[in-house]
Amino acid sequence: MALCAQAAVAITVKDSLRPFPYSGHEPARYLSKYHALLDDCDACGCSSNGGSMGFSSMFNNEFVGLRYFYQRYSSKDGIFNNSPWVDENFNTVQAWARIPIVRRLQVSALVPYHFHVRERATGDQRIEGLGDITVLAMFTAYETMRDSTVLTHKLQAGGGLKMPTGKYNMANNVGSVNPGFQVGTGSWDYLLATEYVLKKGRLGLNTMATYTIKTQNEKLYRFGNQFNYGATLFYLIEQKVKWVPQLGIAGEVFASNFQYDQIVPDSSSDIVFGKVGLEVGRNDFSLGLNAMLPINQHLNGGKVESNYRLSVNLNYSL
Repeated sequence: MALCAQAAVAITVKDSLRPFPYSGHEPARYLSKYHALLDDCDACGCSSNGGSMGFSSMFNNEFVGLRYFYQRYSSKDGIFNNSPWVDENFNTVQAWARIPIVRRLQVSALVPYHFHVRERATGDQRIEGLGDITVLAMFTAYETMRDSTVLTHKLQAGGGLKMPTGKYNMANNVGSVNPGFQVGTGSWDYLLATEYVLKKGRLGLNTMATYTIKTQNEKLYRFGNQFNYGATLFYLIEQKVKWVPQLGIAGEVFASNFQYDQIVPDSSSDIVFGKVGLEVGRNDFSLGLNAMLPINQHLNGGKVESNYRLSVNLNYSL
């Protein structure tokens, strides 16, 4: 199967304190910096770099930061109908940064460290280590520039690369139906992303879609290609401390996995989440909180269930 988390948004407090060069000086001018990155997770917990929860702080367009996110699943501990269910806890600490290269081009880097626990009746199974590092470039294809425009638009597109820096160990999945209990996929994967932002004053809508092309790793295992999509409403509240509440949905669709060039049964999956979040920023610092609950899911032929996801991030504007 393949499942985890996907894209986020970013606007800078620092940018809100300087003249905005393209769309005027309206109170919510820096909301046009709202930017969705791309999810590169390959399975429940495996090599997740953010995903449906969001990929960046609402307040930092040029930043360095740390994020922690947690995913909880239940899965069958075996391939039989009477196999027991076990809980799986996926924890990730991620260092991330976003750097502008030229006026319309930004490059982001995400470096995750995973520590996962599978709660079996015979004792907990634990793995940890560096995950798969992702580098992503996004190009602004169109952006509204007229000061008097009631509605502003921004369209971005780009792509990236996920490197096999995390270890893939086939022994982690012996007797399990969830192949995502790994710290890495062992494969070079390629990512495509697009994002569209519509904004009126302090209110905005962010929509995004990403597609990840997976390749086979050295163990002759290939996770299925992955499609992520989402839509998030956000609203800016400007005081001494800036607040941006957000509400949305996110979906993930995964094609079947392959092992030795054969389809792995019941490995295709899809899920839809409802999500709620809040970003709080002051001066160069911002704090973000997000939560996601599944609305509808079909994971690994019903042998895996997603319970919820949580994340918290702290960023510093460059």
